[in-house]
Amino acid sequence: MQPLSGLAQRTLSALLIAISVALLTAGLFSYASSPIVGDQPPTALPTEIGNPVLGTNAVPTPGASASPAVANPSPAVANPSPALVTPSPAATAPPAATPSPAATLPPRGEGAVASRIVIPALRVDLPILAGDIEVPGNRDSYPLCDVAQYLVYYGQPGEEGTSYIYGHAQRGMFLPLLRASQRNDGAEMLGALVEVYTADDRLHLYEIYRVKRHATDLSLANSVEPGEHLLVLQTSEGTSGHIPKLQVAARPIGILPADPEAANPVPQPRPCWR
Repeated sequence: MQPLSGLAQRTLSALLIAISVALLTAGLFSYASSPIVGDQPPTALPTEIGNPVLGTNAVPTPGASASPAVANPSPAVANPSPALVTPSPAATAPPAATPSPAATLPPRGEGAVASRIVIPALRVDLPILAGDIEVPGNRDSYPLCDVAQYLVYYGQPGEEGTSYIYGHAQRGMFLPLLRASQRNDGAEMLGALVEVYTADDRLHLYEIYRVKRHATDLSLANSVEPGEHLLVLQTSEGTSGHIPKLQVAARPIGILPADPEAANPVPQPRPCWR
């Protein structure tokens, strides 16, 4: 039964992408202005731990060296990590076709923030919380377990600019992204469907087009052109506080209505600080 299940998942993903591209071409959605805070974008990466289920609380990356930990995933970081002069190789998909001009959607709902992320091909399904949320027992806004989080400096799905979502490389979280990236530089993720729900009952569909391993800064997130939208996912490549990170970029392909219950799962975050 497993091959049939995999086939069904791929068929559903392809169908959703096809429907979304049709909606995009028909001009059924556009991006609102993103409420960017501050004059300069952040340059430091959110800090995350590695993967204790592998036995050493670390996922070793050949040739990668550790950098100082960044204790706070919020934009106010005192010591941003330096950028590499020569970036690591990245798997990249061909550019998508240029869509026709899009009409404006009805007004977005109040509190239209990312609330759930699903990557069917990797079996990722997590509630999403703000990166600056306070949870008893956690320290310094350290990334939480059993949820993904969004970097609060950036915008939300459906807005102009970048949405930045990160999570731990642990089982039940973003570990499948890390493992896929270690096979042929993540080529198998190219073209994969990413579903991001927002709390105003919308489903934002994306297609992965780039896998950037060993990232040391937020240049990928800050490279979005005016009037465009980009989703960046991040997870760890090593131990607690380890930099470089894995970044995965996805382009928007459509917005659909979503069932309120599906769009608003009940998160159960737990502190990961050790």
